[in-house]
Amino acid sequence: MPFFGHPPHVFPYFGHRNDSRLTITARALRAREPSWDHQSDFAKIRALWSQFASKEHPRLPVSLVIGAPDGSEWRHEGVTNDEGFVRFDVEVDGWGLPATTAWETVRFEWQNDKGAQSAEGYVLAPGTDANLAVISDIDDTIIETGITGGISNVARNWRRLLATMPSDRTQVPGAGKLYGNLAGAVAGKDDPGTRRIATERPFFYISSSPWNLFHYLVAFMESRSLPLGPIHLRDWGFDRATLGSSGHGLHKRMAATALLEAYPHMRFALIGDDTQGDLVAFSEIAMENPGRVAAIFIRMNGEPHTPEELAAKAHIEDANIPLWLGDSFDVGADFLDRIGVSPAGDTAQIVETIEEEGPAADPSDVAQSAQDA
Repeated sequence: MPFFGHPPHVFPYFGHRNDSRLTITARALRAREPSWDHQSDFAKIRALWSQFASKEHPRLPVSLVIGAPDGSEWRHEGVTNDEGFVRFDVEVDGWGLPATTAWETVRFEWQNDKGAQSAEGYVLAPGTDANLAVISDIDDTIIETGITGGISNVARNWRRLLATMPSDRTQVPGAGKLYGNLAGAVAGKDDPGTRRIATERPFFYISSSPWNLFHYLVAFMESRSLPLGPIHLRDWGFDRATLGSSGHGLHKRMAATALLEAYPHMRFALIGDDTQGDLVAFSEIAMENPGRVAAIFIRMNGEPHTPEELAAKAHIEDANIPLWLGDSFDVGADFLDRIGVSPAGDTAQIVETIEEEGPAADPSDVAQSAQDA
């Protein structure tokens, strides 16, 4: 297997916090940092395969070092489990939240046969001025998978699935403009210490894809200048609970409910598609959390037709929750006005630049164009 000879490296995932708790996960793997600049199909397939073939490193002691607002450092100790994961859920009571949404930097430390090692991690802290956040699905919501419609589509789209780099993947129609409008202005852009760009309204992503695809998905989002946010993926196990549609819905409901509980001062817009029962799952989330869901956007291949979908649609409409159903996310200004979102500002300029320059535009060029605008 590739990369089995590499010393263990800790790869942080995106974390988030509120005014009392900070949550972040990392994984120890015997693998290199991923690279996505390959040209040949063979190199692309090898790069993608390496994300699944990398070897987990269990029972590795890992330290999380957090810089407190008073300048002190807080250290927390953990040990990776059998799958290489280490999760920190630590108390930060009394810290408060920033005025505007921001990415905060933490540090992971560990030892391998090359000595002391460290890696930066990023934690999203929603601002006190943020009253709307977004929870979004990923597959067939922002990135086309080509796997809907049965095994024949999987066979036809093998290159997209196995030999396509993130910057070459197809974005779902209308997603860039919608997400730019929902994100609002760039937050904290005058902070010289910011390593990640935060937007006015925080984004969270929930997907049934495996954790192995985290870096691939982040690279795709960055290539399209989509708003980054914590990504909640799944540790795949090949059983009925994992692969069935009920497993997808339960995973999303549990993750979304945890976010609603973590940020009681915010309402949430939910975005998904009809390939994994998102309409039904989002309806259940809305019914279990009255007043907390500001809008629901569902990309549909057709009209809702199953009894569960029809019932979910009726429940959402009865609750007077704005509902968008369509084969793209070409959402009009009137609908956005209903939830208090105006299609204007710095992020809208970035989106327009992306659409003018095309999906292959370099992200740094897009950012510079937005600054010049």
